[in-house]
Amino acid sequence: MGSNGNPAIRVRELVKSFGEQVVLNRIDLEISHAETLAILGRSGAGKSVLLKLIIGLQKPEAGSIEVTGEEISALSLDRLNQVRKKIGFSFQYSALYDSLTVEENVAFPLKRHTDMSTAERRCRVQELLSRVGMEDAAAKLPAEISGGMKKRVGLARALALNPEIMLLDEPTAGLDPITAGEINDLLLNLHQELSVSAVMVTHDVRSARTVSNRLALLHEGNILIEGSFEDLKQSDHPFVLEFLKQVG
Repeated sequence: MGSNGNPAIRVRELVKSFGEQVVLNRIDLEISHAETLAILGRSGAGKSVLLKLIIGLQKPEAGSIEVTGEEISALSLDRLNQVRKKIGFSFQYSALYDSLTVEENVAFPLKRHTDMSTAERRCRVQELLSRVGMEDAAAKLPAEISGGMKKRVGLARALALNPEIMLLDEPTAGLDPITAGEINDLLLNLHQELSVSAVMVTHDVRSARTVSNRLALLHEGNILIEGSFEDLKQSDHPFVLEFLKQVG
């Protein structure tokens, strides 16, 4: 629980559909303070949609979403933006600005949302880049660094405003196993150092098992099973067994 006794995120009876297709069908989820929840599921299962709902980029048809105790679906844009400052969002494809250097990308939220001086911003950016092992790439453009490096820079930018909550969209997608392992280690270290609450959506069971305290498997609009990796392994549901095969 957070300092005010509320969970970091609470989702109740959440419904989201696109036309005839119901993507999320009365989902219930709770993420405690300093907990990492991994949401697993096939491509198109609605994992990324859930993150977009939590940050208010999309609106649900029904149900409620509370972020640190505040129901967000009916908030004014001004108030929603205040709540969003508590959330760091790491996008699947890093979403870096191509024309800005690594340093400028990480400084972007600081420039936009704080009154820091140029010197203070530079100092904060160096600290963030050093935290993700990218301090030597500050002057490079996104096109000059690898996919794994872009993920690291995306994480540094997501951490810029000291968020209470991190939303991680497929943090290891498209990476080779060694680089994916490095990103997992980085996420674990960040979690231990900063005690942020995190929701990670992924189809990478290894990554979910390594980084999270708890896993939830999304299937056909519902949470099919929720618990530790061991809990999932003990399930006899055919879809759960099929999904866990990738870890061997």
